[in-house]
Amino acid sequence: MRLVLFESDAKEILPGLLTDRGVVNIGPAVKIGYTPQLTMEGIINDFAALKPKLEQLARDGKALPLETVRLRAPLPRPSHILACIANYWEHAQREARPLNMFLKNSDAVIGPGDTIRLPEFTEPWMFMHEAELAIVIKGPAKMVKAADWRRAVFGYTGMIDVSARGDGRRTWKTGSWLGKSFDTFAPLGPCIATADEVPDPNDLRIRFWNDGQLRHDYNTDDMEHRVPELVEFATTVMTLNSGDIISCGTNHEGLGALQDGEVVDFELQHIGKMRLNVVDPLKRKWERGVYMGADSTNPEAVVRHRPKTA
Repeated sequence: MRLVLFESDAKEILPGLLTDRGVVNIGPAVKIGYTPQLTMEGIINDFAALKPKLEQLARDGKALPLETVRLRAPLPRPSHILACIANYWEHAQREARPLNMFLKNSDAVIGPGDTIRLPEFTEPWMFMHEAELAIVIKGPAKMVKAADWRRAVFGYTGMIDVSARGDGRRTWKTGSWLGKSFDTFAPLGPCIATADEVPDPNDLRIRFWNDGQLRHDYNTDDMEHRVPELVEFATTVMTLNSGDIISCGTNHEGLGALQDGEVVDFELQHIGKMRLNVVDPLKRKWERGVYMGADSTNPEAVVRHRPKTA
């Protein structure tokens, strides 16, 4: 199943199922929380009991045509967004780097159709996209071993880890949190695909276009540290709750600038596609194109680099 939040004609945010027929409202079948985030967390917690009814609604419920529905971020304010630093085999690299993560600001979340707004600072920054697979947690999850990782994973969504960068790959200043936590810097969506929709999270194609130019085009098989290890690492550090996010990092070879007036499209195999706009009040300009890797207009721009022994 693919779970969404969508905006009704009355401007309410309602839970739904994204089906081949359109979006089915499941509000009457679930507990509506005080906030849309709590509604989705309740669905995650009660999913085993809800599943038969939701499957019936997916088959028989009234569906609204997708083009008539405004999707919102499926998790509007997770209590934790953990994001991997790097985590992909790149260039001629032949040894995996140590696994590391940072916390990204939960208030930075936006959803499909929303606008990435570049901050009004005059520092010499460039703002870049990082299209990533994100794990949606079913909690509470603490000290989950890699061999038992599936019990802590409810499903998957996509995240664009928008980043303020100085020179090269260096995130602004010395840490990842500050350069990655401006408002609107965590687009999530378009849906939460339940775990059974994704046979192997380490065999998914991720693509990202900027004004029609293909930039990211890579496979999650190229992760240095795979999903089971990410779950173990994160839950060793902290308790993760239902609706929390672990974003799996990106292949940096397709990075390029985001700038005023651009439209970006993000697609994850088995999960879906979403489009966002970019606005810069300061109207800054950078050279258009890819700053790391080959010419990404070529479908083979980002090749797989995982060593055969890894």
